[in-house]
Amino acid sequence: MRLGILGGTFDPIHLGHLRTAEEIGQELDLEKVYLIPSASPPHKTEDPVTLFDHRLTMTRLAIVGSSLLDALDLEGRRAGPSYSIETLKELHSIFKPDPDLFFILGIDAFLEINTWKGYERLFDYAHFVIISRPGYRKEKIEPFLMKSGLDIKTLTLKETTLMDISSTRIREMVQKGKSIRFLVPGAVRDYITEKGLYGKRGNPR
Repeated sequence: MRLGILGGTFDPIHLGHLRTAEEIGQELDLEKVYLIPSASPPHKTEDPVTLFDHRLTMTRLAIVGSSLLDALDLEGRRAGPSYSIETLKELHSIFKPDPDLFFILGIDAFLEINTWKGYERLFDYAHFVIISRPGYRKEKIEPFLMKSGLDIKTLTLKETTLMDISSTRIREMVQKGKSIRFLVPGAVRDYITEKGLYGKRGNPR
């Protein structure tokens, strides 16, 4: 069972997230790629995060019609900070007996992985698929691995269609009443409008 895992705050989920999940899922011949919104991101303690139920709903709306992508609410059902090590352990208990998990994350997040809880053990539970990001050179990975003592054999570096879209920027645009059309799926855009998310002024269509 080959399964992809793409976690994130998804505040809101956008086309960059979805395109990455789609391309990696197809390239690695994965049966499913699970999008897992973080309920309480431990690295975003100073920034307000939209309620989990809203972010989960937007994620589910975004993937309607996809046979490859799915959403899981694991972290919303777990109390306390959303640690990836706990999520990976739980996934192994759900998808028995021996799932082949591929943990997808950007190079920017990977270069901070030594700040994650139990980061040395993460590689016991999943392969890591590292996605290039604007402004981050892949040449930084090997020195980082040597310094941290992580095993480079557990990693795969992948290029996906470059879509320099930011959830932060989308929230700012909504707040200013600017259009976010073609940055998020239409159903997500409609949900943001309906629920009045991100303190919008005007119509974010």
